[in-house]
Amino acid sequence: MPVVIGIIVLVFVLVIANIRIVPQSVAFVIERLGTYHTTWDAGIHVKFPFIDRVARKTSLKEKVNDFPPQPVITKDNVTMEINTVVFHQITDPKLNTYGIDNPIAAIENLTATTLRNVIGEIELDATLTSRETINTRLRSVLDEATDAWGIKVTRVELKDIIPPTDIVEAMQKQMVAERARREAILKAEGEKKSAILKAEGHKESVILEAEAEKESMLLRAEAQKQRAIKVAEGEAQAIKIINEAKPSAEVLKLRGLETFVKVADGKSTKLIIPSEIQNLTSLLSVAKESVSEIKEKEINK
Repeated sequence: MPVVIGIIVLVFVLVIANIRIVPQSVAFVIERLGTYHTTWDAGIHVKFPFIDRVARKTSLKEKVNDFPPQPVITKDNVTMEINTVVFHQITDPKLNTYGIDNPIAAIENLTATTLRNVIGEIELDATLTSRETINTRLRSVLDEATDAWGIKVTRVELKDIIPPTDIVEAMQKQMVAERARREAILKAEGEKKSAILKAEGHKESVILEAEAEKESMLLRAEAQKQRAIKVAEGEAQAIKIINEAKPSAEVLKLRGLETFVKVADGKSTKLIIPSEIQNLTSLLSVAKESVSEIKEKEINK
């Protein structure tokens, strides 16, 4: 009886000792008699004592590796240093356990060689301005190479690009010259816009003056038209009144004489005397006096 109890206690102790609880985002690689048996995910598991063992505990979380600067040479033979940051995650604990011995060192060396190959195909200016392209090419090459190790490279970033000192000085001078060029261009564009605005203002001023002159001429012409209409209406009214009054022949001749005097008061040197006035001796003498007065005026002028 004591032996049975002892065996039961021993079995219970062995079971308790071989119970394993796998945390979240962790995987246990189990070997049975020295060979791969299974992979435990998160949860509670029991292994056979003396037969099964936990070969490796693998974290499934994404990891970040900041590798030191690596010397690289660009296509135009400029030597610089670039350090990279690689984000990776273990997707297959079995391959990661048996596929490679030191995955971090392998990723570092692979990153350095791939970076040299990529940078060697582009020039310095493209290296400084094409980080996203370089990152994408590095990630593609690393992700393909690490598939056999059960690792997925999720992201690669160029942290620092350190050109030589003389290149940095030349770039600074180039930047100053570029800023001066942009300033000159902006100044020229400002002067151009100012001249255009002045020309447009002068143009609008001339147009407005021309329109004002046009309006003034139209108003004067309209005023002259209205005045001529009023004069014509007055003359028509006067003729109407005269016709209604039925003047005698003597009155009409007298009115003709008055009109002749007004005509003679002008600058014309030729006078046409109506025939009916020539037949009147008394009116002719008056016309002569009028002509004499006109000549005297011209002489005095």
